[in-house]
Amino acid sequence: MGVPISQAWTVASYVLKQKLKGRRRYPLVLMLEPLFRCNLACAGCGKIQYPAHILKAELTPEECFKAVEECGAPMVSIPGGEPLLHPKMPEIVAGLVARKKYVYMCTNALLLKEKLHLFKPSKYLSFSVHVDGQKEHHDFSVCREGGHDMAMEGIHAAVAAGFRVTTNTTLFDGADPNSVRAHFDELMAAGVESMMVSPGYTYEKAPDQNHFLGKAKSRKLFRMILSNRNKSWQFNTHPLFSEFLMGKQDFECTPWGMPTFSIFGWQKPCYLLQDGYADTFKELMETTKWENYGAKSGNPQCANCMVHSGHEASAVDYNFGSLKGFWETAKKYMFPSLYPDPEAQKLLNDWKPANSHPLVQIQSAASEKRSLETSVAGD
Repeated sequence: MGVPISQAWTVASYVLKQKLKGRRRYPLVLMLEPLFRCNLACAGCGKIQYPAHILKAELTPEECFKAVEECGAPMVSIPGGEPLLHPKMPEIVAGLVARKKYVYMCTNALLLKEKLHLFKPSKYLSFSVHVDGQKEHHDFSVCREGGHDMAMEGIHAAVAAGFRVTTNTTLFDGADPNSVRAHFDELMAAGVESMMVSPGYTYEKAPDQNHFLGKAKSRKLFRMILSNRNKSWQFNTHPLFSEFLMGKQDFECTPWGMPTFSIFGWQKPCYLLQDGYADTFKELMETTKWENYGAKSGNPQCANCMVHSGHEASAVDYNFGSLKGFWETAKKYMFPSLYPDPEAQKLLNDWKPANSHPLVQIQSAASEKRSLETSVAGD
């Protein structure tokens, strides 16, 4: 099982309470963005395309705690930017752990080794390290040579220090499914607790618009990757979300399942889109026109989205929405499948790389070192 039993029980109890109260819309994970600043400039990311004064801004610990209490979700994901650039991140994490929230602190791990001593191992804290594949593919995705080696060094250091470590892999068009599978083997061998994998979202501001996957390509890619799987693989995702990626389930987006709070306030409607902000969580839930989002809405921004932040909450809600959903999910956990699929194996064996567009941006080691030193010095 990819999630500790205590965490699974906490989440299940929380969701059941929402169902018993008759709540149709409820948060599952708070996406807490304390800053947008980062020490990478990934071509597929639209989160750092802000002017300098915005990139210098950050939430205070008190603002973070208020948002967490206002939302009430049992889990908190801290993306960015790069959270380890926030000078008070240890204080923020400690405050969330004290509140018994399950925290996934997302990081590219460039600073993880040197910052580990600022945190304490806890069942409530997991470092979620962003690793987009084996060395060549990861460095391509994050536009930084040597990024993969530093990420793996951070993983090994955190595991050795007794921390929970999970990983987050985002896949784009051109991803080699055989390499991704080998990547999963490497992560398990490194001692990570579990892995998450998801297709990239087509950020309008992302410098690279050539490598985002459409739904058909996503399903084919994930079918090759997640079928006929290795017994050692552990995933930090709902099994029905994995089936959704493989084309075996059809879930509509649940944008309210993972609401986002940042320096701008509560983001409408979700982590990936910016259609305005609300001052309070209550305002977000009551004033957002949820019917305007999701694939069935006809919103072109949602047409190809299959990402974790929009659809895993849908799988969880289906899990607890009926006896059928509960029993279907229970069987997945009691009798986990390796998803044998001869046709998917043939597709995997026959896979050949297509012509790839060149890198949009990649910095030299020297310039990246200066960028990193500048970011740290600014803190």
